[in-house]
Amino acid sequence: MSKFKFEKLIIWQKAMDFGEEIDDLSETFPDKEKYNLSSQISRAADTIALNISEGSIGQSNPEQKKFIG
Repeated sequence: MSKFKFEKLIIWQKAMDFGEEIDDLSETFPDKEKYNLSSQISRAADTIALNISEGSIGQSNPEQKKFIG
């Protein structure tokens, strides 16, 4: 099974790990924050990996480096 180009990037892998850590952390928030703040912070963390993957689609390696930079 071949991987997408971005899946080989350490920064993408770390972004995925970060998203999981944020999800775990948000479970410890007080009940009144579980829906608003935890949702917002989880979406923000997920956006990091999503932007990296989006920036790699259909781009050459130099274009991808520029996007990630």
